[in-house]
Amino acid sequence: MAGAFVGTIALGAGVGVWASSGGGGTVEGGASRSSSGRVAGTDSGGAGAPSASPAPSRSYPLSQTPRTIPAVRSHTPARGPGWRPQKADRVVISDRELADEGQLIAGELGITYAGEKDDVRAGDVRLALGGGGGNQESYTMTVRDGRVDISGPGEAGVFYGTRTLKQEVHGGGTAPEGVVRDEPAKTVRGFMLDIARKPYTESWIEDRIRELGDLKFNELGLHFSDDQAFRIESGSHPEIVSRDHLTKAQVKNIVALANSRHITVVPEIDSPGHLGAVLAAHPDLQLRNASGIATKGAIDISKPASAKLVDDLLNEYAGLFTGNQWHLGGDEYQALTVKNPQVSYPQLAAAARQKYGSGGTVADLATGWLNDRADTVRAHDKTMRAWNDGFYRGTSVQAAKDLQAAYWTGKELGARQPADYLSAGRKVLNYNDEFLYYVLGQPQTFVYPTGQRIYEQWNPRVLRGTTAVPAGYDGQILGGSFAVWSDFPNAQTQAQVAAGIRMPLRATAQKLWDPGRPALSWADFQALANRLG
Repeated sequence: MAGAFVGTIALGAGVGVWASSGGGGTVEGGASRSSSGRVAGTDSGGAGAPSASPAPSRSYPLSQTPRTIPAVRSHTPARGPGWRPQKADRVVISDRELADEGQLIAGELGITYAGEKDDVRAGDVRLALGGGGGNQESYTMTVRDGRVDISGPGEAGVFYGTRTLKQEVHGGGTAPEGVVRDEPAKTVRGFMLDIARKPYTESWIEDRIRELGDLKFNELGLHFSDDQAFRIESGSHPEIVSRDHLTKAQVKNIVALANSRHITVVPEIDSPGHLGAVLAAHPDLQLRNASGIATKGAIDISKPASAKLVDDLLNEYAGLFTGNQWHLGGDEYQALTVKNPQVSYPQLAAAARQKYGSGGTVADLATGWLNDRADTVRAHDKTMRAWNDGFYRGTSVQAAKDLQAAYWTGKELGARQPADYLSAGRKVLNYNDEFLYYVLGQPQTFVYPTGQRIYEQWNPRVLRGTTAVPAGYDGQILGGSFAVWSDFPNAQTQAQVAAGIRMPLRATAQKLWDPGRPALSWADFQALANRLG
């Protein structure tokens, strides 16, 4: 192109600048070309009009790999002008299932959504299902002949292709000529938010969903029950709900928005610990030790009424959260943090012996509790996970084999290395508190994680501390989640949290999409993030 073309395009809340992609100003044969690279004089607006299909020429250098977050896995360069949106362009779909994706990207690029169409026009962005392998999150994006074609075997992959296109245009004005073939390394790419200790508004959560979608995350965890509060409206037990909470209507809005971005909302009602807010309304179910002293946050799992109460809640919210994932919690049950649980909690020891025989222990009873809650949730066709310290060593009762281990710590009594879970064949999710825990107020030894440290030192095989497990276990590590915990809720405002997690989220997205060493330096990655908004 003879000179740079500068303009602006609204992309959500941001504004991108169009810039020349370089190259000469004429096509072989002498036909002049517009700044978009389409043949001047071609009618791109009428049905059946010829498509712009200029032959690549030496006028254009080979295209550069798109700069996106996360980076695309493969790009085959080509010579050509690429594609940039113009007002007369349109988004068309080949499959009606892609209407939501088509409408979204058309609005973001400021062009027309035309629905299902079979004709081909210059400037088209076409979305289609089909092709590729079995990975429903994979996609192919071809920029050629003045058009963009995004296809994939599943709707999620096509959606991710539109995120790549949005970032290309937002970051540089032009989607580069060539073919992108892309897919994630890990099937779970999550962000977990503790709304129990600190309430977050519906709009703040929805803003994070939009951010997560653009970064190709596919899970949002909501930890909404803890000692401090219970934050979602309840019909079965309204007495447990805290004053500041989300209504079910608000949660439905959150879930619907997440679904539109191919993000599964993963609820967590932690038990048998971290139930203080529930127990405040049911003091008769509070666990007490041999001296009658209440144990913080712990429910008495020897009482049938305790199981009924928690199962009521699990059954109630299983219908509200329509995704197929569930977090059972299971961590930090205080009865198992004392030297001799059998002596300190004789009622639990007696219940364990009654249920599992003379050798039954409190750890057996707690494992049985987790399995029973898993049975309740499994009936709703959910896949379940629990914190790694809810899987106890040396018990005669084994945790259900389909429970995934959410590995966050190795600091508990009797802590086990990640390889212990992996060697037993269990699937594991990476919540490494050394890298991925953003704990408000930085209590104990926690410090706010930096994007640079995640980007340069972490990958999904680094489950505990800073050392990776052997590569042979990689297939059992499903992915991971960056987590915000609200231990000191007033330490930061919502806006400060959003700003604080901005670069860590981007670094986590990169390493879950492609765990290898990134092509960009941290400084260049930061600059790219700032350019993309």
